Amino acid sequence: MGMPIAHVMASGMQGIRAAGDLVARMQFAKRMRLKEAKEYVAKKLGVDVIELVDVEVMRNLREELDIGVVTSVPGAATGIEAKARIAELLGIPIAPVERLKSKLE
Repeated sequence: MGMPIAHVMASGMQGIRAAGDLVARMQFAKRMRLKEAKEYVAKKLGVDVIELVDVEVMRNLREELDIGVVTSVPGAATGIEAKARIAELLGIPIAPVERLKSKLE
């Protein structure tokens, strides 16, 4: 029951267009409630909680931090590279990133 609710809330936060994907990751990874996850992500990104849903602010920030954007930007991180940056930024393990690290050791 929890996952569909978190997904709906993340989608309502514009998903990867804003910060919904990051908030959802914190809900799943650390079992945080929505408010707590939003506050954690906002602190890590250095923005106010209200800015997490602002597509323009988050687009610029996602490009600056190189953590993935919806539309392709030449030279910008995508896929596993973006996930690795997100894992580092949020301080959480992300399974595909961890698998890749273990294969590279």
